[in-house]
Amino acid sequence: MTLTFSAVLLFGVASAVAVKTRATGAGAAVLLFLFGFFTAGTGAYGPIHDLVASFARFLSQLGN
Repeated sequence: MTLTFSAVLLFGVASAVAVKTRATGAGAAVLLFLFGFFTAGTGAYGPIHDLVASFARFLSQLGN
């Protein structure tokens, strides 16, 4: 019997544990969350990628 877990589930649990134990800050937890989605390539990848790209464009426009 094979037991499989998705990368999203593993990164989600790791992020939740890190935040719950306060072993890391909220920024690092968000990075773990995003890393999970980008590496898993789920259906949520597109909207999250668009959000991150939009935020990156926003930050680049702040300097102009």
